[in-house]
Amino acid sequence: MRMGSNGGCGIPVTKLPRHQTVMDVARVEPDGLDEKAQKEVDEGSNLLEKEEMHLEEQHKAGQLKNRIIYGFVIGISVGGIILAGGWVYTIGVAAAVFIAAREYFGLVRSDGIAIGMTPPPRYVSRVCSVICALMPIWTLYAGHIDISVTSAAFIVATALLLQRGNPRFAQLSSAVFGLFYCGYLPCFWVKLRCGLSLPALNTKIGYFWPVLLGGPTHWTVGLVATLLSISSIIAADTFAFLGGKAFGRTPLINISPKKTWEGAIVGLAGCVATSVVLSKFLFWPKSLTSAVALGFLNFFGSLFGDLTESMIKRDAGVKDSGSLIPGHGGILDRVDSYMFTGALVYSFVKTFLPLWGV
Repeated sequence: MRMGSNGGCGIPVTKLPRHQTVMDVARVEPDGLDEKAQKEVDEGSNLLEKEEMHLEEQHKAGQLKNRIIYGFVIGISVGGIILAGGWVYTIGVAAAVFIAAREYFGLVRSDGIAIGMTPPPRYVSRVCSVICALMPIWTLYAGHIDISVTSAAFIVATALLLQRGNPRFAQLSSAVFGLFYCGYLPCFWVKLRCGLSLPALNTKIGYFWPVLLGGPTHWTVGLVATLLSISSIIAADTFAFLGGKAFGRTPLINISPKKTWEGAIVGLAGCVATSVVLSKFLFWPKSLTSAVALGFLNFFGSLFGDLTESMIKRDAGVKDSGSLIPGHGGILDRVDSYMFTGALVYSFVKTFLPLWGV
């Protein structure tokens, strides 16, 4: 029998790289290394650092690839849903709201937040998520959302007061804020897209729109305003990200350390520019001042929504609200910028634009 080199047991010996062997020796006998060995230790450390950096770069490249691919697919799908309008659009909003509400109450029940407060019972969280999803549907059906919000708050408060044990104010406040944040605010996107049903007479694209898809009357003020607002928000996020990467030096706020003043300024410029360019293409709104005002509203609404979710996630001690969308995180991570903008844009169009901007 041929004996192995490890004492005749026949077990193969794994040969380690020399720099790895020297590094292991350095850990055991740090003072017993000569100059040559110390140099090899340094070279080995540098090599390991380069390997780690390479792996990290590969991971970031994979994340960016997923972000682009899934972002493109989501963008096309959302565009089609917006163009469809009506119940298709409303059901799409309701589905997104339900998932976002589930993620919100998941954050509220996380260890980071639950340590400092008492979260709502699990069954209350589930009921609130369902109520949030029903709010957009009720908005389209009834044309208003006041009754639904009041009724929902009453139901949740009653359920919390009748629970076993001692009800806590923290449970009520987090549940009611969830109804407001994930249910009430998204309803304004339904009111904006489906409620402003007057034709956008100045929009030339409507003249070429197929009759089978609704013809010129399909292009309403609500459709044009929704497309302009969502495109402006996407531009704000994109330009802010690119501006922060290229010029970011000054931190914007503590709750979101990666955001910078430079990125915010570039994002604002990109958002306003997109609003103005689309207003010229869609011929709505007619006034340059109104287009610029919409750009400002969309930017500050999206920034406030983003920072609000960042505050919630920071308290929860998590980076993302979920992992549903590879490279993007959860639904709430994608729609946080839209939470407040729908209400701002709808109020602006209804209150300040004469004749709804037609």
